[in-house]
Amino acid sequence: MDEFEQRFGLKYEDAVSKNDAIFKGLKYRITVLSDMLVRLEYSETGVFEDRPTELARFRDFQVPKIIVTQDEKNLDLKTNYFELIYEKEKPFTGSRFSPDQYFKVKLLDTDKVWFFGQAEARNFKSTTTSLDNALSLPKLEKGLYSTDGFVSLDDSKSLIFNKDGSVGKRTDMRIDTYLFMYKKDFGFCLKDYYRLTGYPPLIPRYALGVWWNRDEAYSVNDIYSLLAKFRKYEIPISVLLLNKWSKNDVSFDTSLIPEPANVISDLHRDHIRVGLTLNLDTVPGTSDGKAVDVPFNVYDKNFMKQYFDTFIKLLNGLGVDFYSLNYRPKDLYALRMANYYFYNYMNSEPNKRGLILSRNGLIDAHLYPVCNSGETIVDWKTLKMIPEFNSTSSNIGLSWWSHAIGGFKDGIEDNELYTRFVQLGTYSPIFRFSSKGGHYYKREPWRWDVKTRNIVRDYTNVRHKLIPYLYSEAYKYSKTGLPLMQPLYYRYPELYDEPTYKNEYYFGTELFIAPITEKKDPVMNRTVTKLFLPNGMWYDFKTGKKFPGGKRYISFFQDEDYPVFAKQGGIIPLAILDDNDRNNTDNPIKMQIHIFPGKSNNYKLYEDDGTSNAYRDGNFLTTAIDYNYLPNNFTVIIRPLEGKKGIIPDNRSYKIRFRNTRQADNVIAYLGSNRLDVKTYLDDQDFIVETPMVSTEEQISINCKGRDIEIDAVRLINEDIDTIISDLKIPTVLKEKISDIIFSEDDIKKKRIAIRKLSSQGLHEIFIKMFLKLLEYVSEF
Repeated sequence: MDEFEQRFGLKYEDAVSKNDAIFKGLKYRITVLSDMLVRLEYSETGVFEDRPTELARFRDFQVPKIIVTQDEKNLDLKTNYFELIYEKEKPFTGSRFSPDQYFKVKLLDTDKVWFFGQAEARNFKSTTTSLDNALSLPKLEKGLYSTDGFVSLDDSKSLIFNKDGSVGKRTDMRIDTYLFMYKKDFGFCLKDYYRLTGYPPLIPRYALGVWWNRDEAYSVNDIYSLLAKFRKYEIPISVLLLNKWSKNDVSFDTSLIPEPANVISDLHRDHIRVGLTLNLDTVPGTSDGKAVDVPFNVYDKNFMKQYFDTFIKLLNGLGVDFYSLNYRPKDLYALRMANYYFYNYMNSEPNKRGLILSRNGLIDAHLYPVCNSGETIVDWKTLKMIPEFNSTSSNIGLSWWSHAIGGFKDGIEDNELYTRFVQLGTYSPIFRFSSKGGHYYKREPWRWDVKTRNIVRDYTNVRHKLIPYLYSEAYKYSKTGLPLMQPLYYRYPELYDEPTYKNEYYFGTELFIAPITEKKDPVMNRTVTKLFLPNGMWYDFKTGKKFPGGKRYISFFQDEDYPVFAKQGGIIPLAILDDNDRNNTDNPIKMQIHIFPGKSNNYKLYEDDGTSNAYRDGNFLTTAIDYNYLPNNFTVIIRPLEGKKGIIPDNRSYKIRFRNTRQADNVIAYLGSNRLDVKTYLDDQDFIVETPMVSTEEQISINCKGRDIEIDAVRLINEDIDTIISDLKIPTVLKEKISDIIFSEDDIKKKRIAIRKLSSQGLHEIFIKMFLKLLEYVSEF
């Protein structure tokens, strides 16, 4: 097995296409890779590239059905998606006056035509290197998603992989372009893209928990004191990333941490993984027998080998789990090469699954998780751009972005902004507390007021509970390419230009998020949020209230609330955290499964050891959770589906939480073929069925029967308004009069007049303005 195959799981020869897919002349080579993907090469020298590149590692696609019509002068290729027309040996770019004179590709059954130089103006873009210092979305690169139904990717300047695993620059001046002609079948486009480039790797399970990172030098005592605070305030942590741990970026500063192996071992026992930030400018070396700093040279394979063997191997031996690369070279080639070498070195370590944190190199960044958005500003504008930025990155198949919760630097520390950052982070790919050094950057939850601290505690705990769901979705992403976050416009492209809904996204297959990125109304003490919910029935994840989909809503959220919705029939597996083992992100011994009514569904819970690559050899277990729904008779079945024994705990207890459901009249449970005693009770508007510890190798079946079991708790805006009135610090007698006005059958004009008249009865002007604004909000929906 050569080094390329060891690193990518592909043979070097997999980069060579099948002969039957290739149509070649003296200066051109056209390769039809699939029904919708074609490679276009033009070279004045007649030399073409068969080595793998950064973009294209696999070209050995199965040849699709191609209808070929050609003579000495013309070539016509037709698949189910496109027709390519070319006048042989002519430049692909045509002439200045007629860009498609010699070459064009028609998208079948449409009026769309692609040619070289095509503006591709309907492309929805994708991502960028970082968000350093940005307060609005910077210029984004081209993505795969376009309402034109086609996109081209230029591969003429990307790096080449050699068989020995080294990387080199291209020196030729040829055209090398991949053209995707997919109509509206974006899912198939992504599938071909991942086949060409490689599927996203599965990240370690611990990376889905809460990270802590501050740009300060932590001593041993600082580390233990920090972790004691996390325990005291019941806030989980799974990753400690140290920035200033060294004087030379290759060995620990023993004045800070005298015995790093012991400290790391202690952290591992507490289920906390350790990362180190590396500033890759120079490394220690020698010249003429003297100690000097040597430039960090990613272009020299021997240098990189010596660097890893001399320094990184020793750090790994101390127990370091991963590295954050603080590397901002002048050219993106160097950044991409650093990401390539570091990720693959870490992934080659025995029993260690690769992970790095680095800036985005822009080509195939999905292969080198995790991307760091950099030194973001503490500002509401930063918060506002992050959800769109995350979901837009899905347009190039990239899910694993990590942002500094609260912002990294500058700005003004504000408890409301901090809280909304935490809530967004809870429902984002990676959750990382991070900031610049300095006493007045308040990232520690315990440094805020009690209310803020409690909200942050609750949401960080929700984050750790969500790990079984997140990890299953991460596996799905690595296996099928289905992005963890998907923008609303994938299914509603007409909403792309509506800024009100641009930040909304699907979070895995079961949840939908409408992020809060605006300040609250100070008088109402709520954030006014306008949102659109997709077709179907949706349920507020916290309250269980029902929202009919395909509609626009206005909602009012208090500080502790967040717009998270579960789909009809949604199944969300959660961990039950142990108070004495809160940091543990391993496969849980106790689980809670939320199941929402209204529709049958099935979910596959994926589990493995979480840290090694043994899952590639079948060392994993998939558990099926099947929900069969009838309004008065529903069943949930939990059964091992695929994989090996011994991957998850031998025994596990389950708390099945049937949301928005009344107590069933009759509950029958089985473990295998034997009756199982279960505990049943109501918890607010949810019906709970608890099992004892049971074997995870056996099937659990729970059947619930009754009359009118589902609670028809449709969310009513009047209830929201009533709570707003109730919370206001105004005389109770005025609240009664306001309620009579707001909820009357009068038209809005009469309501405005009636509200204004309350000034004579002592209602302050700020409240009058608030209620007039509230009437405007309600009248829009």
